[in-house]
Amino acid sequence: MRTRQNILLAALMALAACSSPETAERVVEPRGFKGTAPRGTALMRQAMQQGHDAARAEVGLPPLVWSDALADGARTYAQTLAKTGRFEHSPESLAANRVGENLWTGTRGAYRFDEMIGHWRGEKRDYLHLPVPNFSRTGKWQDVAHYGQLVSRRTLRYGCAFASNKRDDYLVCRYDPPGNLVGSTVY
Repeated sequence: MRTRQNILLAALMALAACSSPETAERVVEPRGFKGTAPRGTALMRQAMQQGHDAARAEVGLPPLVWSDALADGARTYAQTLAKTGRFEHSPESLAANRVGENLWTGTRGAYRFDEMIGHWRGEKRDYLHLPVPNFSRTGKWQDVAHYGQLVSRRTLRYGCAFASNKRDDYLVCRYDPPGNLVGSTVY
């Protein structure tokens, strides 16, 4: 029963972390380069692998294994986000047998893949090694939840995908088993 409560609370936390584009404030960060960011599945996968591996190595964790099945699910959902223009977690990330999910969005072509995962890794600055949801120095667990998923000791596999519409880029990464379990430390 306790595990089910933790899963439900984690699902509610994930849902609360996202809002629709109509209510979310659009933040524009400074760009590190001029022109359009290079794209391609191989570049995305390489950047995600390097970013995940580096974040995990910093805390003494082994690399995650790439999962084509998780990447396929992430691709389908990234395409849905791009088509609808919505920015919210998928039903799969909220179900009882859920997968973990990190989402990123930004102006089309303005960010390289390493910058995208760098935004998630940057949440480390506010991370406290305390049980979820009390693991943020800001008092808002949402400020470190992406980073927490990157470095979850229980996560073994991941897969990511990318899609765009005329205005925005969307990156979705899926994780199995999911991280950020309420009452547990991340690593």
